[in-house]
Amino acid sequence: MKRVFLTAMECEAGCVRPHLRPGDELVVCGIGKVNAAAAAQRAIDRGADEIWNVGLCGGFGDDVEIGGVYEVESAVEYDFDLATLNGTSVGVVDGRDSPYFPCSPRGVFPAKRLATGDRFNDSEADHGLIADELGCELRDMEGAAIAHVCEINGKTYRGLKCVCDIAGRGSMTGQYREYKAKCLDSLSKAVAVLV
Repeated sequence: MKRVFLTAMECEAGCVRPHLRPGDELVVCGIGKVNAAAAAQRAIDRGADEIWNVGLCGGFGDDVEIGGVYEVESAVEYDFDLATLNGTSVGVVDGRDSPYFPCSPRGVFPAKRLATGDRFNDSEADHGLIADELGCELRDMEGAAIAHVCEINGKTYRGLKCVCDIAGRGSMTGQYREYKAKCLDSLSKAVAVLV
């Protein structure tokens, strides 16, 4: 079983690198859905059976906390919208019935639903869509794109995320900067437990 770990940033890779087992690979793919999808496909083409996406994320609601670590139970691309073209709901990729891509949590940490989009912002419209319409507690810029590629290829996606900002509690950027070091420490400890 070949495992490839994908992180968006080098600081996230630092949480994974000390815990790799023989045969594991680590790829820093860069931020965003296209970078993540391209790296996932390349890893699969090179023999990956499982893709692990490890990183920081935003959170929504009272069921998540700063520094809390969560596994991804399902993921949706909240910025994918064909509603005016074919009447599907936001996130439903053409040819699918559900907006949610299946994920494979191990059950070690609480499992949450992840929303992925190519935006890092404090938009209340995005927050309402993600939390209220799609029922997601987590938000990032890579996970659902990786899960999408894994589904296409019949491979396993596992997501491990640490919340570093929570919607409605001040600026996302400010929270991210304030809690980044704490969250990276929490993420590294979680990786050690999970892998």
